[in-house]
Amino acid sequence: MSQAPTRNDPNPHGGLPMVIEPAPQAGEEGWLTRMMRVLFGWKAAATRADLEQVLTTEQAESGFTPEEAALLKNILGLRDRRVESVMVPRADIVAVQQDIAIGELVKVFEVAGHSRLVVYNDTLDDPAGMIHIRDLIAFVAARASGNPAASSDGAAEAAKLNLANIDLTLPLSSAKIVREIIYAPPSMPALDLLARMQATRIHLALVIDEYGGTDGLVSMEDLVELIVGDIADEHDEAETQAIVRQSDGSFLATGRASLEEVRTAIGEEFDVGDAADDVDTIGGYLVTKAGHVPVRGELVRGPAPFETEVLDADPRRVKRVRISRRKEGRTGTTREIPALVKPAPRPAAPPDDRSSPNRTP
Repeated sequence: MSQAPTRNDPNPHGGLPMVIEPAPQAGEEGWLTRMMRVLFGWKAAATRADLEQVLTTEQAESGFTPEEAALLKNILGLRDRRVESVMVPRADIVAVQQDIAIGELVKVFEVAGHSRLVVYNDTLDDPAGMIHIRDLIAFVAARASGNPAASSDGAAEAAKLNLANIDLTLPLSSAKIVREIIYAPPSMPALDLLARMQATRIHLALVIDEYGGTDGLVSMEDLVELIVGDIADEHDEAETQAIVRQSDGSFLATGRASLEEVRTAIGEEFDVGDAADDVDTIGGYLVTKAGHVPVRGELVRGPAPFETEVLDADPRRVKRVRISRRKEGRTGTTREIPALVKPAPRPAAPPDDRSSPNRTP
């Protein structure tokens, strides 16, 4: 017969298993209690905040390895990530027109480094779908075998491949291998887009703005990298640093270098002020400061005491710049473009010889 526990009983729980942990300090509960509440629902108050609190503790106390803690933090952070924060900007989208020749398409795939490409009609704002490299290879193999209907004897067909049977001038639209693509607004939660890609088995999405124009591109890999970090394959080239200090004290930066990266490299003195509320990159800052897309060789002043020389640019964006301290005594406006070649002087007009015998009265 069991006996009711007394005040002096060393186990007042009557033989039930207990969780022994160090006594928490005032206003603080032990990490094990928090974990039990989160994982096993000890209390109805088990919430997202509890797990976030556990992940902020030392790994030795939380029981998670650094890798596990990083993955869990990334998963929890997905709720606040939007498609616009992970998309590849429009300027970097590799796309092909639907009437591109099969031979030209092969060349594009060769240098693109992607397995899927966006297909459009007249412009990128009029998308038609996407092309997968596996579909292109299957089409080429079928034409090379001389029999679009694949034989059950794959080895025999492979031995009979004749690349001369492939019409490389055939337009992509006639090959009938363009697939559907997903369309998503910039404000769509990244987690929702990931679920949609899983459900539709379409791993590429175009980000469309409020006017129906193409704003960017998101792949399944981009979304997975939000959780597991950067994924580099055999064909990915090593990324160059966004900003590098030179021996003369200046800094070389890509146009896409974030203002935060630039400020970290140069120092707190590089302060763009309120411009940081409108743009994120050094290229964007220069466009805002100059009032136009700066051209190669243009010098843009600011923020004091710095000035930036555009080393490479195209009509749409700034690609590479040099940031240095402004030289004392330099005069001029915020826009300095190398002097253009002066046109050749116009030939002098023939003298008005009124005594010429050929002169008409």
